[in-house]
Amino acid sequence: MPQLLAVVNQKGGVGKTTTTVNLAAYLATFGKKILLVDIDPQSNASVGLGVDRTQISRCLYDVLIDGVPAQEVIIKSSIANLDVLPSTPRLAGAEVELISLEPRETRLKLALAPVQDNYEIILFDCPPSLSLLTVNALTSADEVIIPIQCEYYALEGISQLTHTLELVRESLNPQLKIRGIVLTMYDPRTLLSAQVAEEARKYFGAKVFNSIIPRNVRLAEAPSFGQPIIFYDPGSKGAQAYENLCREVLDDGNS
Repeated sequence: MPQLLAVVNQKGGVGKTTTTVNLAAYLATFGKKILLVDIDPQSNASVGLGVDRTQISRCLYDVLIDGVPAQEVIIKSSIANLDVLPSTPRLAGAEVELISLEPRETRLKLALAPVQDNYEIILFDCPPSLSLLTVNALTSADEVIIPIQCEYYALEGISQLTHTLELVRESLNPQLKIRGIVLTMYDPRTLLSAQVAEEARKYFGAKVFNSIIPRNVRLAEAPSFGQPIIFYDPGSKGAQAYENLCREVLDDGNS
C-alpha cells in the first residue's frame, strides 16, 4: 500500500510547494516510486519539476470534473521514478464546479484508486486555502505534513487548520493524521526564528521534524530553472536540509 501525504497550510508563502517538490525529488532519487499530485491552480509544483504548462493538454481539472482517468493525465517528469499529475490555471474553475458535483469531497480519492498501487508514495501539493480542492486532498491522504515559516504570525491560522483536519477526520477520513511539522525559512541570525521554532515545538511537541529548512537563495532560485534543489545546487544548505528531511520522512514512515 502506498503512503499518501498531503503538504498543507492555508497560508501562502510558507514553503509548501518548495517542500513538496524537493521531498518528491529526493524520495525518487532514493529509489522510491513517487507520484506528485499538483492540486494548486497556480501549478507551481508542476513548473518546479520542469513541466511546461503550455504543453499540457489535460490536467487535474479534467480528472476531477470530466472524469478523465488519472492514468491518461499523469506524465513522467525528467526525474527517474517521479511522475506528475499536473495542474494548470484551469483548475481554479474546479473550485466552483465541484460544489454541484457528487461526491464532492472524494472525487480525487476515487480517481487515484486505479493508479495508486503503482507508487510507493503519493504527495499532494495543496493550494493556500481550506477549499474543496484541499478537502479532496485531505480525504485522499493518510497523513499531512504542515510547513510553518519561521516568521511573525507563523502560527496564526494553525488552529483553523487543525480544526479542518478534525472535521475531515470526523466525517470523511477517520485515519487522517499529522505526519509532521516542517519549520521553513529559518534564519539563524534572528531571534524571531528561534522563538517561532520554540513555539512550534511547544504546540506540536515531537511532531516537529528535527530538520529545519533555512532561508536560502538557491532554494528560491531553483523553481525558475524548473529544477528541484537536488539538481540545481546539491551542495547548498537548502539541499542538505531537504535531504535530511527526506530521510526523516522515510524513517518515520518505517517506524
